Amino acid sequence: MSIDFSQLDFSIVMDHVEIALTLAWVLLSYIVRRYTKRVIRLHQNIEHDKKRQRINTVDNIFNLFLVVGLVLIWSSELQNIAISIAAFMVALVIATKEFIACIIGAFYRASTRPYQVGDWIRIANYEGEVTDSDWLSTTLFEVDLKGGTYSYTGRTTVVPNSVLLLQTVQNLNYMRRYVTHTFSISRATDDVNLFTIKEQILEKIRGYSEHFHEVAIRYNSLIEKRLDIKISGPEPRVRITTTVEGFNIFSISLFCPTEEAVEIEQKVTEDFMAFWYESRDARLDAVGKEQ
Repeated sequence: MSIDFSQLDFSIVMDHVEIALTLAWVLLSYIVRRYTKRVIRLHQNIEHDKKRQRINTVDNIFNLFLVVGLVLIWSSELQNIAISIAAFMVALVIATKEFIACIIGAFYRASTRPYQVGDWIRIANYEGEVTDSDWLSTTLFEVDLKGGTYSYTGRTTVVPNSVLLLQTVQNLNYMRRYVTHTFSISRATDDVNLFTIKEQILEKIRGYSEHFHEVAIRYNSLIEKRLDIKISGPEPRVRITTTVEGFNIFSISLFCPTEEAVEIEQKVTEDFMAFWYESRDARLDAVGKEQ
């Protein structure tokens, strides 16, 4: 009885050709491997240890052929899977780029050590005392540096480590003990010549600074050696300028203990006002007598 192969439906096999080839390749590899190993075992002129070595080599060779054959059979599917994995990885990187940047920022911080817990620092527009630092962020206790009070504001700022890769980091730790404190007083230009009270204010500042003057000199030298730069201080300075609006600006700069900066500022401001009103009243009296 003859068989008509034209009536057979090979569509299922064609639709799953990779599976069919895989089964055929695995079966062929198994048969050839088994036959080869049997031939080696039945060979009488080969020592037992040599047989084991050759059988092990045959196993390794056929395992390699099996894997290579499967890769070639499923190459198109593997290519699609690789494209899918690549697309997934790209999407994953985009979705977690901020997280990855924070991790890289943590490695940057660990390698350069620009600050440690307890330091006063400024990162971009954030400034304060470092209270905690981990793989993702740095936590700061905010300190009022811009306002010149150098006290804790009570606010906490959490700065992501990714900011370290984009912004500069300033270590302000030397300001915890001593600071170059600068403040200004403005008055009308036509009432008093501020240069007449400049030396009086400087004498007052020297009096307020007398109890820490020696320590300030040593600390100023220590900072200059550590930073290898020249900084202002420890002698107080007064600068007088004017504005386009018609005001005189009396600017004072002094190197003093951080916790005493506001107190000394208030004392100097009080002395300035006293000298200013005294000079103004004396001028008005002189004008009155002339009239």
